Amino acid sequence: MKPCNALTALSMALLLSACGGEADSTQARGPDPKLPDPQRGLLPSMKIAEPVAWGSQKPTVPEGFSITAIATDLKIPRQTLVLPNGDILVAEGRGGSAAKLKPKDVIASYIKAQGNTQVKGGNRLTLLRDANGDGTYEVNSVFAENLNAPYGLAFANGKVYVANQDALVSFDYTDGQTKASGEPTKLADLPSAINHHWTKALAASEDGRFLYVGIGSNSNVTERGMEVEIDRAMVWQIDAQTGAHKPYATGLRNPTALTIQPGTGQLWTVVNERDELGPDLVPDYLTSVREGAFYGWPYSYWGQNVDPRAQPQNPQKVAAAVKPDYSLGSHVAALGVDFSIAQMGEKFADGVFVGEHGSWNRDNPVGYKVIFVPFNNGRPAGEPVDFATGFRGDDGKTRGRPVGVTVDPRGALIIADDLANTVWRVTRNQ
Repeated sequence: MKPCNALTALSMALLLSACGGEADSTQARGPDPKLPDPQRGLLPSMKIAEPVAWGSQKPTVPEGFSITAIATDLKIPRQTLVLPNGDILVAEGRGGSAAKLKPKDVIASYIKAQGNTQVKGGNRLTLLRDANGDGTYEVNSVFAENLNAPYGLAFANGKVYVANQDALVSFDYTDGQTKASGEPTKLADLPSAINHHWTKALAASEDGRFLYVGIGSNSNVTERGMEVEIDRAMVWQIDAQTGAHKPYATGLRNPTALTIQPGTGQLWTVVNERDELGPDLVPDYLTSVREGAFYGWPYSYWGQNVDPRAQPQNPQKVAAAVKPDYSLGSHVAALGVDFSIAQMGEKFADGVFVGEHGSWNRDNPVGYKVIFVPFNNGRPAGEPVDFATGFRGDDGKTRGRPVGVTVDPRGALIIADDLANTVWRVTRNQ
């Protein structure tokens, strides 16, 4: 695409997004969302997330809670892991190498880039330590470096597991160590060609026997062809001893975070769904991950709602598609999920926290916050509750964008903010 044509197209896109785009609407959220009809057009509405520094401000949390920045000036923090001794590991990096296919891809990439940090990804793990438990993490040091866009983290079998964009690796770990004792050991290669969605989410089974890796699609809705989607848009189950893997669940367009439900061992994920069907389609979602289940992508969404763009069509797969458990709303870009604990207080004791990175393709932005989805009898129940807000202010400026959320067993929520390059810690007031 010639530069002048790209600039012309970009100008058109910005004009379209600045004009009175879609009206405000209530996002369909919950276990049974009422979905609107699809909307197709030349370009989606786009809204730049204009970044500014936090300055003296910080995110807003519920009454009775406090939030503190425990690490700043990081190199794109994505996911975090609380180790058995209370230390926190932070995965820092930026991946992906997908070529732009169409003029709209160039435009969308430009728009999205305006709302992201300009810092170079660290390709490392940083360790944070609060030795005396006073809430100040006085140790901030590199645990491991020279990784390849690390994202998912898990601890099991005396090892720290890291899902790079191209491989699942591990480090032997001794309680209290502040630096990896050697190079990582590769357990399994992960699909990395093109990497339209590069992030590799990770969780370990309660007994440490299996690792689960979320692998996103290589396209929005198969516009690159089905051959590049082999082993993608799914969750792998990997044997922690041998590295042998198999598809555990499929049809998940981009499973960006994984977590295990305490006590049940049930795997859950948050998924970013497809774009370009309008501002209120398709809902990103939270769901349990059933072994052998197919969740629709690319042929359908939210069960049997057919997406005609996926070619060739596959009515048999559509009929088999499982509905997700809970709609988070369209384009919120959920990138983090973890189950809560009793120490977070009665209102937030039973359910999951979800980090919502925020939309770029709606005139009226959504996401840019951490929410709490309450559970009852092991399932999502009721409306989501805002937990950490203010990442995008009423002035339209964006000060932060939540990614990973991790519950500290000592009674805190750890939030990775990859725009401000900060890790936040939310605790109940004593």
